[in-house]
Amino acid sequence: MATISSISEASDRVMAKLISGLEIEFGSSAAEGLARHFLDAEEVDFHWDARQSEWWLGAYETQDDDEIELDRVLVSGFLDRRWFVATIIIDGDGNPHGMLGCRDFEDEKSAIEAFDNAR
Repeated sequence: MATISSISEASDRVMAKLISGLEIEFGSSAAEGLARHFLDAEEVDFHWDARQSEWWLGAYETQDDDEIELDRVLVSGFLDRRWFVATIIIDGDGNPHGMLGCRDFEDEKSAIEAFDNAR
């Protein structure tokens, strides 16, 4: 059985908060470039934290004999002034481990439509 939920903690201000924190530490001239570097390096975590809705897709089967069980979760949200829909691999504690794919959209309506079609 799949479930869908709205993530109340999600915010469309993830990038703005990151830049604000970096401005305090490094000054405004370096903040946006550093934020872009952080976003690229931690892409999966930022997309997971910026999600506004999610849909469990099922277990993620790996070739490894790891004892950890992973799931595939479809998410949609708003990050860096763009809407996105992504498939993220998470563990049982809700920690992201990877991203199978991500599409960006210019408007919320298109992202919601893609999210609904992917379920």
